[in-house]
Amino acid sequence: MPRSVRDILVDAQRIGALGPRPIDDVIAHARAFVDALPAGTNHIIDLGSGAGVPGLVVADALADASLVLVDRRAKRTDALTIAVAALGWRQRVSVICADVEAIIHDARHAGAYDAVISRGFGPHEMTLRLSAALARVGGVVVVSEPPEGEPNRWRPDLVAELGLEGPERLGAVARFRRI
Repeated sequence: MPRSVRDILVDAQRIGALGPRPIDDVIAHARAFVDALPAGTNHIIDLGSGAGVPGLVVADALADASLVLVDRRAKRTDALTIAVAALGWRQRVSVICADVEAIIHDARHAGAYDAVISRGFGPHEMTLRLSAALARVGGVVVVSEPPEGEPNRWRPDLVAELGLEGPERLGAVARFRRI
């Protein structure tokens, strides 16, 4: 029987690679990333993929897109590689075990992506800085946000310095555009 993203995430939660939040809530939150991506987004990188959230949910929703899932922990990337194979996505989803700091200096990745996504990757300013380095001009950066009603945490001077405009708050995520 073919595996589903939900099955993969349930397994990840069972072994402690994903927190205790109900899986359907995890998937619903990850769908906010899908909804924030402009039409025609085809080349996406997920920073700090961990157990595959939001990357696997995005890959499931966007069957024509190619994704790169990045995490620096080999246990996580080994599990993601197995998940990608089980889902039959090896042709369009790749997994890299590396530190994102190194990837931003690699010509294959720097400025190469239509979208850079991340959920809980690290401190928000570092996340934005690394994401901006990977997004192509005209591409987007989509990051998880604290609950609605929290003050804007994005310094306008940093956003401008990184060649971005935004943020545009879209429910559970913020979207920036690389200019």
